[in-house]
Amino acid sequence: MSTLTDKKINRAKKVWFTEERLYVLLEDGREIGTPIEWFPKLRHASKEHLNNWRLIGGGIGIHWEGLDEDLSVNGLLK
Repeated sequence: MSTLTDKKINRAKKVWFTEERLYVLLEDGREIGTPIEWFPKLRHASKEHLNNWRLIGGGIGIHWEGLDEDLSVNGLLK
């Protein structure tokens, strides 16, 4: 039987970008990189908008106010 406490909660500590990728550093030391192409709002955003992010839910998600975009860390890992 599975409960909510059985699920691993992955939390972000840091977010940064290259021309082609979104990178996230997780609290456990893992670093993940995802193509920006997968996210249309990020793909077409200016560097200023991309860098205007904040962690939400204690690091379980990333929010871009100016882009009206939210990404979950667990979603990026899937």
